[in-house]
Amino acid sequence: MNVQHDTQSHRFLVRLPEGQGELVYEQVGPKVLDLQHTHVDGSLRGRGVAEALVEAAMQYIRANGCKFVPTCPYVQRWLTKHPEHQDLVENVRSP
Repeated sequence: MNVQHDTQSHRFLVRLPEGQGELVYEQVGPKVLDLQHTHVDGSLRGRGVAEALVEAAMQYIRANGCKFVPTCPYVQRWLTKHPEHQDLVENVRSP
């Protein structure tokens, strides 16, 4: 699945003929992203789109030496199944 990183709109995005999915974030520090909201169109649910979005975000965060705040409920649930990414969690929002 092709996940695009739209840095201008602060989101990771999947576009398919049937719809799209996105993981929206806010940069809350020089190297801290607040992963705020995941949305997947109903026609794409159950196809691993949200999982692909979060995995792409984790790859970006790790590759760029960043941390993240897991505000999004989906990201929080995903993290319980993928504790190997716990080292990337920033528990306090940066100014």
